[in-house]
Amino acid sequence: MRKKSNSRRVNSLPQQPSMASSLACSSRFLLHYRKISALVFFILVVCLIVVLNTSLRKEGVSRSDVPSNRLYTVEVVNEFPHDPDAFTQGLLYAENDTLFESTGMNGASSVRKVTLQTGKVKAIQRMPYSDFGEGLTLLGDRLIQVTWRQSTGYIYDRHNLSKFEKFRHDMPDGWGLATDGKILYGSDGSSTLYQIDPQTMKVVKKQIVNYQGDEVHRLNELEYVYDEVWANVWMTDCIARISQTDGSVLGWILLPNLREGLLHNLKKQIDVLNGIAWDRDGDRLFVTGKLWPKLYEIKLHPLKTPFNGDIKQMCMPPAFSFS
Repeated sequence: MRKKSNSRRVNSLPQQPSMASSLACSSRFLLHYRKISALVFFILVVCLIVVLNTSLRKEGVSRSDVPSNRLYTVEVVNEFPHDPDAFTQGLLYAENDTLFESTGMNGASSVRKVTLQTGKVKAIQRMPYSDFGEGLTLLGDRLIQVTWRQSTGYIYDRHNLSKFEKFRHDMPDGWGLATDGKILYGSDGSSTLYQIDPQTMKVVKKQIVNYQGDEVHRLNELEYVYDEVWANVWMTDCIARISQTDGSVLGWILLPNLREGLLHNLKKQIDVLNGIAWDRDGDRLFVTGKLWPKLYEIKLHPLKTPFNGDIKQMCMPPAFSFS
């Protein structure tokens, strides 16, 4: 009876928690506390960033507006002679170090075949005084050129520039031309990028070129590079890299050093940067300008340091009309 009574007394006592269960509870509490602390810290950091950005914008600073990996400077790889009297409006690379070029100005407009290394004109077709030559592209054996302030252009036989025919297109004006080998891309000096059927010369699609919500006006000479449409922006030292799918600007190529270098070393007046050519097989890029005595082979380098300027002010002038 005493044993049974003692047994009941022992069983009736409350059980004490073991050391293992106490440690487990402590660990769960610490883990939960650390998660809450991390979340609070993250929220504070985000709030601080928002406050700083708001403060910078109020002070007119926009350092985060232009990611540095979307800006490119250029390295000059080679310099080649270029006709200083050529008012370059269109430029393209064919093959075997041969360029085709369209020049402007009434009475001086032409389409010409040029040797890259020497800048010598191998063949030329001069245009009537009434025509002001503009953008140029090559599709198969057809050199296609548009003219300024007219909805007309010319198609030349690349092997014989004296053989050509006139055509009409749907763009309000003719400034730039490029091709991906299937369709034509055109510009008219506005913010519109046109896609044109090369057989009918009818516009099949229009896109408004934009950067961070603002339209990019004055699109000029065009080139199709790396599945993008590259455009000189008239009266700037900038080239816009444009998405062919939605018209957004993917990046900017900054080239003020080229024109500034020429102005420093030349007494003769030159005009703006204009003319982009891409050697697809050799992956070489060439640029020049109107009345420039040099044509440059360039290599792009992403800007690695913060850009302290205003890219919109530098590369995006307001809309302009000659009418």
